[in-house]
Amino acid sequence: MRTLVSELSGKIGETVTVKGWVHSRRDHGGLLFVDVRDHTGLAQIVFHPDNQAVFAEAESLRDEYVISVIGQVVEREESLKNAKIVSGDIEIIAEELTILNRAETLPIQPFSDQQSGEELRLKYRYLDLRRPKMQTMLKKRAEMYKYLRAYMESNDFIEVATPILANSSPEGARDFLIPSRLQQGQFYALPQAPQQFKQLLMVGGVPRYYQFAACFRDEDPRSDRLYGEFYQLDLEMAFVENGEEVRSLMDPMIKDLVTKFAGKTLLTEDVPRIPYREAMETYGSDKPDLRFDMKLVDLTEVFANSGFGVFKNAASTGGAVKAICVKDGASLSRSQIDAFTEIAKSEGAGGLAYLTYKDGAVQSPIAKFMSEAELAAVQDKTGAEDGDAVFFGADVRGKVNAVLGRLRNEFATHFNLKDPNVVALAWIVDFPFYEMDEKTGKMDFGHNPFSMPKGGLKTLEETENKLEILADQYDMVMNGYEICSGGVRNHNPEVLYKVFGLLGFTPEYVEEKFGAMLNAFKYGAPPHAGCAYGIDRMFMELMGESNIREIVAFPKNGSGQDVMMASPAHIDKAQLKDLGL
Repeated sequence: MRTLVSELSGKIGETVTVKGWVHSRRDHGGLLFVDVRDHTGLAQIVFHPDNQAVFAEAESLRDEYVISVIGQVVEREESLKNAKIVSGDIEIIAEELTILNRAETLPIQPFSDQQSGEELRLKYRYLDLRRPKMQTMLKKRAEMYKYLRAYMESNDFIEVATPILANSSPEGARDFLIPSRLQQGQFYALPQAPQQFKQLLMVGGVPRYYQFAACFRDEDPRSDRLYGEFYQLDLEMAFVENGEEVRSLMDPMIKDLVTKFAGKTLLTEDVPRIPYREAMETYGSDKPDLRFDMKLVDLTEVFANSGFGVFKNAASTGGAVKAICVKDGASLSRSQIDAFTEIAKSEGAGGLAYLTYKDGAVQSPIAKFMSEAELAAVQDKTGAEDGDAVFFGADVRGKVNAVLGRLRNEFATHFNLKDPNVVALAWIVDFPFYEMDEKTGKMDFGHNPFSMPKGGLKTLEETENKLEILADQYDMVMNGYEICSGGVRNHNPEVLYKVFGLLGFTPEYVEEKFGAMLNAFKYGAPPHAGCAYGIDRMFMELMGESNIREIVAFPKNGSGQDVMMASPAHIDKAQLKDLGL
């Protein structure tokens, strides 16, 4: 049995066996010093030339050789102790050495201050995982799973695994399809979420369900979204008719995860509930970062009769004129403002109008087009002071919110307003049940077709403008990231037919896609609600990491490829023939 490096300090005078990787090798005037690394730390091994056979073998050691050493643990001289490592007060006098495996020169250097590019590190991920940061990530992720599981079990949730080979369903993203060999011409789909299965568990009498669910979506990767697969803490509760019951139960779990697990500070002890429309109007986003203020200020009425044509046109034709005040914004250089202008244009803006306040005066190319009353109203409503800058958006309301919401986030990054040691949580509630698809010009589901519209069937039938119908849906946001999505489920077949029917889907289509759920609901389905937390994204933010590929063991690259395993890959004709393809 080997002794771990972290245990050596308590074994002075004993003979031990240490196994690990050669971390470094130093030749000091006849003595050979080798640092051996295991998952608990580094230990210094001393090879004396008196033990000729062992010494000769030790001279052949190179970095990352895997070795086993038997030797006596001795205390280092006081002047040679190293407080920076876990075994810094001892060393091992080698008696036996076994080379378990040799190593070629590594194509990447996991322990170097200068790391290789991401693509190369992903190709040799099994080496990159030796990096201390990655070892920490894997351990901390396991700790988070342990904490979450303990909370769920303590609140009487039952862990149930749902199928991976499932049916295709409209969850809002592309499915991964699996051709069937036994039923050729037909396809399974990897689940985008266990949505239907967990609702069927509620019908089956399970009072509270959870699992760490693998989910699969064919979406383009981003810095905060893995390609292909991700994991979520999925949960559902029977006999729940109000989303607040779910939210209230989950709040203590997430708050303790922030403070006790991650060691960070909550911005507020109470988690605010913010209606979707309020979030969009105030922050320009349905996942606002609340660590900083910089709210959107509506100035539409101020410029309703303005002499500045751009603002007047937006204000008088049903659009909006809004602004954000950026503290110390007057310090921005012309080139920096140009960079922010390009960001605004990427969100659909034609440009970026602004005012700066310096030495008691207003400076801007557009100031001359504004009246004294308008300039005074802008300063009063935005709270701008000397040294600040006010940036405007003028267009249809949705675009204005999107542009200023993006700029709000970018300005906060530029001025270091995102304290990494603070976590701001919020629930966004009351999402629109339907929305208008800008590409097709047709109405579509705004969030999740399985949620209950507020007011049920009566609201669906009596509301003239269907875009005003609200869903009992809710998202939790953490520092500008959506980390959870949930809702009160639609457990009434009549309502389910109606919500799809308003989009032109026939009862036959609903029965074909959701036949199992519809049939189950006919046999006594309890009201139920739940949510799902995105474990990867949540863990990324709690660890203060900006790249989600840094917090999982084997991610795909930015193009959705596994460069280590060379997938996706072509398959041979015999396999295709078996599948009827």
